[in-house]
Amino acid sequence: MTTVEGLRPPETGPREQVRTTRKKLPFWDRVKFLLLFTLVWFALVWAAMADNPLLPFADANRLQLQSGTGITILVLAGVEVLRQLHYLVSEHASGYHRLWTHGIFGGFERTSHRLFSDWTRFRLIRVFKWLLVLTLLAVVLAAVLDTTPLLALFQVPALLWQAAPMFLQVVFILFIAVGQFVAIFWFLSRGGVEVYYPDDVKTRFTDVWGQDHVLDRVKENIVYLENPEAIESKGGYVPGGILLWGPPGTGKTLMAEAVAGETGKPYVFVDPGAFTNMFMGVGILKVKALFRKLRKLALRYGGVIVFLDEADSLGNRGALAQGGGAFPRGGMSPAPFADGCHGFSYLSDDSRLLLTRQAMRNDVAPTKDKIIMGGMGGGGAGMGTLEALLTELSGLKKPRGFVNRYVRRALGMRPKPPPKYRILVMMATNLPEALDEALLRPGRIDRIYKVGYPTKAGRVRTYQGYLDKVKHELDAEQIDKLATITPYATGATIKDMVNEALITAIRDERDTITWRDIIRAKQLKELGPAENVEYIERERHAVAVHEACHAVVAYRTRHHMEIDIATIEKGSGYLGMVASIPPEDQFTTWRSHYESDIYVSLASLAGERMFFDGDSSSGVSGDLESATAVATNMEGVWGMGSTVSSYAYSMQLGTGAPGGPGKGEELNARKALADRIEDSLATMLARTAEILAENRAQVLALAHALETHKTLTGEDVVAVLEGRPGPLVDGSIYADDGFTSMLEEYHRAALDAHRSHGKLTASLPRDARNEPVVLVEAATFPGDTSVWRRPNGATPNGSAPNGSTPNGTPDLGGSDRLDT
Repeated sequence: MTTVEGLRPPETGPREQVRTTRKKLPFWDRVKFLLLFTLVWFALVWAAMADNPLLPFADANRLQLQSGTGITILVLAGVEVLRQLHYLVSEHASGYHRLWTHGIFGGFERTSHRLFSDWTRFRLIRVFKWLLVLTLLAVVLAAVLDTTPLLALFQVPALLWQAAPMFLQVVFILFIAVGQFVAIFWFLSRGGVEVYYPDDVKTRFTDVWGQDHVLDRVKENIVYLENPEAIESKGGYVPGGILLWGPPGTGKTLMAEAVAGETGKPYVFVDPGAFTNMFMGVGILKVKALFRKLRKLALRYGGVIVFLDEADSLGNRGALAQGGGAFPRGGMSPAPFADGCHGFSYLSDDSRLLLTRQAMRNDVAPTKDKIIMGGMGGGGAGMGTLEALLTELSGLKKPRGFVNRYVRRALGMRPKPPPKYRILVMMATNLPEALDEALLRPGRIDRIYKVGYPTKAGRVRTYQGYLDKVKHELDAEQIDKLATITPYATGATIKDMVNEALITAIRDERDTITWRDIIRAKQLKELGPAENVEYIERERHAVAVHEACHAVVAYRTRHHMEIDIATIEKGSGYLGMVASIPPEDQFTTWRSHYESDIYVSLASLAGERMFFDGDSSSGVSGDLESATAVATNMEGVWGMGSTVSSYAYSMQLGTGAPGGPGKGEELNARKALADRIEDSLATMLARTAEILAENRAQVLALAHALETHKTLTGEDVVAVLEGRPGPLVDGSIYADDGFTSMLEEYHRAALDAHRSHGKLTASLPRDARNEPVVLVEAATFPGDTSVWRRPNGATPNGSAPNGSTPNGTPDLGGSDRLDT
């Protein structure tokens, strides 16, 4: 049987061998009393020589030998020498040691154990030691003052009173020196904490919209805060910490304010930079001062709520300090990208998230975990601040009050336990992975809730809440549509969009928000103001064809998403764009979805090659990057290609290709993966070209609409592709075969201008039936553009009335043109 080294339980381990001699005494314990008597002797000799400066040292020693005090010191020293000799013999002679331990001293020890407890014996020994010290002090003072030892002790207060002035001077100097630092640190520890009393907070739960699932859980904490006996009487404890994490603007701070408003408790707001200081230790003082204030408020009002916004500013203590499981990382989706065609605004949310992660990937090899001392990891609040906060959140609470802590203990009474402080700690952060694991453990933070993007129902409720505060003409169906076309809108963005729509209405000298105002506000917030530039005709047509190809392929293949907006207005980072949105909340993405993303990405390259005789622009580079990224993950990560194994995970493990971990196998694996990706993309490119060839007329129609109106909503894009009237654009003219022929002629003229790098001489086609076209107010934004439509009363197949020109262009003379 093998034995395991280490500590053994007392009942299982072998008994310690019984000692037959005394344990050897340390050198200091052997000589400490002798040194004390020696010091007292020389103090007496010095006192005698001080009284008579002519007295030599030898005579002073002789006088002390003749005095009673000197004889007493020598007797005590002799007793100590005999005691040490006794110990020395006991350390070497087992019989002598047994005689004294079991015979003489053993009986006395057994008797004392029967009469006194260990604590009483300890106190009696301590009293004896103090009496010995006072006796020696009295002997020394008696020799110095030339009086009896008893009277010398009574003269000690008078001596202290005489030394008081000098003592007070020293204390005053120390007070001035220390007080300067105390004042500086006290001044630096102020600020960053705001207290709102019950009447100051007006926010209620009814003011928080779109986060009902989180709000219901938070309400439970309110029940326990107001009635803690409901859970404590059954053996539980009141949860004292809540972490709200999620994207910015989702209502985390508003929810904390609503908690304070509903409970009627004081609300303490801690500024994110409150614990960031230039001097080490100031953050600790702020933490201590904060919790002293919280305890006072909790006792006075029966509870208090403290809210630490941007809790990630507290930092963490480094990777090796995290001892438990990891925080549930991830889960937050990025805000919708309003980037141009050269980005990936038309991709699904999962595709955007994937490309965002890859764009932000750090290619530097990971370093080994290292300990970051002092709580400064990750840009924390400062050395010791995080540790102080952790201690206050779950540390021992000492009894309160001077009388309770000291007087009752001096009288032998047990101090009263500290009260139960009802403190609800709420934290909010956008970066939960930056928080220290010790901060998130139960007992400090008991509940962790993700406050994510609102669902469609939550967005509808939020729109209704903010629109009810202003005058508007939107009905329930339009509000539902607005919630659909803003899938990742937070409470903050919805509030801002409604406010921007109100500003748009006021700019037009109106006080009522219309559907057109809210669409303008949406486009302005997502796209920003358009740059005041004009394309040359052939470049405008090329950009329109490029974006039309994206939109047509998205309309034909991407059935899980809807086109939100299409524009050729130049922005700060794009020439044009087509953005898509999910018509409903979706939480899974399928292979067909990713394939449609690739089709839409490749539509620009396939379209430019088709419509410009094999030529293509550099504007497709971003689209090819997006398509390659999605195809790579489909083939090597998501199991949507010809293989099953995950190439990415194999590289992490260092296994490389099947057959061995060598560089050759890894190189072959990369080549094989690249070949499969290229084959897949080539196949999809050919399929995309087929789709565009089948829908050539729709591409030219949508390109014409974009050249005419610059920016189209998703519903108007569909109206153009289906050849029917839309909400803001009449697309029925594109159902006319004659108008389609005019678009082909215009495209051929643009193609000739592209080849010769010359000017496009042909005019942008208008109505194929030579009907007059009326210019009405543009409903798109940014920029005031013109929307053409036939006048009321014209029939689709009717003959052209008077007033139109022979070549089919509208007559702009007279009252047929309405300036916008």
